[in-house]
Amino acid sequence: MHLQQEDEFGEEESDQEFILNILAASPSTRDSRGYMASFHPPTPEPAITLEAELPTAVPPAAVSAAEPDNQLVTQLLNPIVRRPALVKIQGPFTDHQLASIARGIHYLQKLGLVSVVVIDRDDIPPYESENAAAAEAQRTLVLRDVERVVHYLTKARAPARPILATVARLSEEGDVYVEAEGLDHVRRAVEDGEIPVLMPVALDQGCRSRRISANGVLCALAEAMSTSSEGSVPITAAPPGGRLDLTPVRLLIINREGGIPSYARYGLPHLSINLSSEFDYINRTFQPNWRQSHPTALSNLALADECLSHMPRTSSALIVSHRSPAALIANLITNKPAHSSSLPHALLEQSEGRITPDTPTLIRRGMPVRILRKMEDIDKAKLTTLMERSFNRVLNQDAYWARLEKDLDFVIVIGDYAAAAVVTHEGRDEGQDICYLDKFAVLPSHQGDGTVDFLWVALRDETYGLGLQDAANPSVGSLSGVGRGRDLVWRSRANNPVNKWYFERSNGFVICGTNKMFWCDAEQRMREIAQETGGLMRVVDPSESDRIAKWAPVIENIKSAWSD
Repeated sequence: MHLQQEDEFGEEESDQEFILNILAASPSTRDSRGYMASFHPPTPEPAITLEAELPTAVPPAAVSAAEPDNQLVTQLLNPIVRRPALVKIQGPFTDHQLASIARGIHYLQKLGLVSVVVIDRDDIPPYESENAAAAEAQRTLVLRDVERVVHYLTKARAPARPILATVARLSEEGDVYVEAEGLDHVRRAVEDGEIPVLMPVALDQGCRSRRISANGVLCALAEAMSTSSEGSVPITAAPPGGRLDLTPVRLLIINREGGIPSYARYGLPHLSINLSSEFDYINRTFQPNWRQSHPTALSNLALADECLSHMPRTSSALIVSHRSPAALIANLITNKPAHSSSLPHALLEQSEGRITPDTPTLIRRGMPVRILRKMEDIDKAKLTTLMERSFNRVLNQDAYWARLEKDLDFVIVIGDYAAAAVVTHEGRDEGQDICYLDKFAVLPSHQGDGTVDFLWVALRDETYGLGLQDAANPSVGSLSGVGRGRDLVWRSRANNPVNKWYFERSNGFVICGTNKMFWCDAEQRMREIAQETGGLMRVVDPSESDRIAKWAPVIENIKSAWSD
């Protein structure tokens, strides 16, 4: 009886930890809508406007006072629809580590994410040995890990099923694929409310079971689960008739390395990766010493690239250390990185408790990034549509294009004008050359999917971050970090809800008529001043004297671009 009471108390403690992890994720209104759209689809998603609420830590007092019947928590704990996720558990892990991972997967299941798990081992060769005895020993190790994962998932109250059948097949060319018969093993487990746990094995042309790369199995599953779901129905607690929708919406890679090391962050992990523009660049700039500390980083990046190509555009991949289980919950609810990649580098890299070697890396398919420096390269019709839809206002086209003909510096374009930043030269008639952010626009359909951060990072690298090694971004038309950084200035309506987001990325602002004027200091100059003063920053350096007073009248007198 004592043991039963102790076990029940443990379950209660686990539920409290789960609720605290949800609250600690601090999902914004848009985050909650995005989650509800996937896991509570009967409710139509309201119209959204550009806002950028970032996950922040919950004060201990607020956490201790939180009640389980919190409205958001109640909604999150009662998903109507369940969505699959592909999960790679990349061991070996100790029993304690596996228990922590199992709790994280159980929490995801409670939130509606059904994991399809593939086991991997870093400590044995990626492919089966030609020696029969060695091959059998390898398979035995992986089988034991399958059994251990199933054990700890079940212990964490997440029913799991070992899939000992060979789900994948090998073609004559060595390609891995999953047929309908193999996928049925996964489907039946999910239908029965159990988490399928698979070995990285495949049947070759001779019908022999061979251990292969776990990445190959995951890629084959991503393709098969997506293509088999046409005309299917969502997974619910009590599935109606018809085939279940097995399309995966997340790829989770749980390892011992943590996220992918970043060239721009001097080896600390990437926060967010835009595969469409960064995949080749990350491979080129991967440092030799990282192949020792992060031996599977590039193969996991390739895995994410392949799997996401088969998954919905809103899907993401998360590479996370086993030491960061709470990140799994935060990512599911917000579909965002642990910290916004567009925040100032100093804030992210120097503040205590921010980026660490265990910070997860969020990966999206993303879109290409281009920098256009000539008017003839700009698609005026598409840029007009973007700005009018983003701001919900009508552009005074004749006046606006005439002004850009005279003052254009460059335009950053994401994808096919899904987002853009227009930068101009201002104040040259007054003997100044102010680097001015004239427009920052994101289509409503891309607000909240990481596009805004990709756009701001490119903007930083071409303006106030220019001249630094970490500004050598891979965007087409980029200056690649070569040049001298410039202060970036922009204005925003005083009551604009985006101002909080601007404030977090700026060095300051002043009231300028009916607007707020923000600016970002050129980082190269700030570092030089810090070196000259022994690391002590003056509030206003002599070189900056009166600059704000000179900017203000120029910025205030810029005419509105809108007809209304």
